[in-house]
Amino acid sequence: MNHDELTRIFRDPPEIRTPRLTLRRMLKSDSADMFEYSRDPAVSEYLLWKPHESETFTRRYLSYLQSRYRAGDFHDWAVVWRDADKMIGTCGFTRFDLESNAAEIGYVLNRNYWGMGVAPEAVRAILRFGFLNLRLHRIEAHYMIGNDRSRRVMEKVGMTYEGLHRDSLFVKGRYVSVGICAILENEYRTMYGIPAPLQ
Repeated sequence: MNHDELTRIFRDPPEIRTPRLTLRRMLKSDSADMFEYSRDPAVSEYLLWKPHESETFTRRYLSYLQSRYRAGDFHDWAVVWRDADKMIGTCGFTRFDLESNAAEIGYVLNRNYWGMGVAPEAVRAILRFGFLNLRLHRIEAHYMIGNDRSRRVMEKVGMTYEGLHRDSLFVKGRYVSVGICAILENEYRTMYGIPAPLQ
């Protein structure tokens, strides 16, 4: 995977379907659904951003993301609950290290859908895309200490806890420690019974 390939793929990110979800590019028309969860302080408590103050702010953010999609430098999907055609969160890649064939993933979910296995379902889909389509070697995820719910998602999809970066982020007026979990391609293939590619 090189930068040009990555840009081409994410200029028009492919739709991904799971048993209950559709992962697709975010749209300006998602503003009401996104604002529903992004205004919730419980949702953003352990994230870098603060709650959205208005749907107008959310709409402007989604409009800005359309330019990022066109440039091919935004790597996140809307998570849509298919039965209701409702955007309930996002999931995707927050960072790539192309020299090392590695990436970091992130996710956020409407609180009304917590505890239903939705986040692991979405993350599994992104792991599959990362390892099988982008040919990554390693995918990791970070969580702020205290966000045990997020760590459980990582462990449910087969990631291994690798350690703690103490007071490594200054967020919302305080230093926070960050835990790291990761999974390698061979571990993913073994866990999900996917044969290694022919050399």
